[in-house]
Amino acid sequence: MTITYSCIANGRAVLAELALTGGSYQEAAATVLKLVLLRAEPKTIIQMGSFVYHTLFIDGITYLCASDNALDTVTPSAFLKNMKYNKNQEDSLISALKSQVTDVKNVMTQNIDKILERGERLNIFTDRTDDLQTTAKESQKTRKILGRIWWKHFKKIIVITMAILLSVIIILLSTNVIPT
Repeated sequence: MTITYSCIANGRAVLAELALTGGSYQEAAATVLKLVLLRAEPKTIIQMGSFVYHTLFIDGITYLCASDNALDTVTPSAFLKNMKYNKNQEDSLISALKSQVTDVKNVMTQNIDKILERGERLNIFTDRTDDLQTTAKESQKTRKILGRIWWKHFKKIIVITMAILLSVIIILLSTNVIPT
């Protein structure tokens, strides 16, 4: 007993197939898949030409194999169950990979959020630094202006003080309080 052809199909669309010998299995497989969908039975055995087609139909997925011995049903049945088991392993591997991708995506999203927060804080610090620089320049200008004003005021006080002193000396000299 030899299994010469196998395939996995979703509805009538063949997802994967393997033929060990030459032949037109695709036409017969398409006919079998059509019949399986019409019957919607979990297990089906169909004789077409010199081959017997065994199917296992679960959740819309059809596992199909063709054998050249109509009397042996154990080997094809075990083969189909093994195909389903391998698919389940692949499904669990795929779901584990999807979970890992989701975890990586979440970590990356968190990292991007942290980077954006840091960027916002850096922008705030940059704005504050710019404000401090502007304030420092303005206060230097203010100090210069206040220094100029103070010197002008100080000069006026010195001139007024000198004028008062000279006036007092002249008055004292003219009244002969101070002898000449």
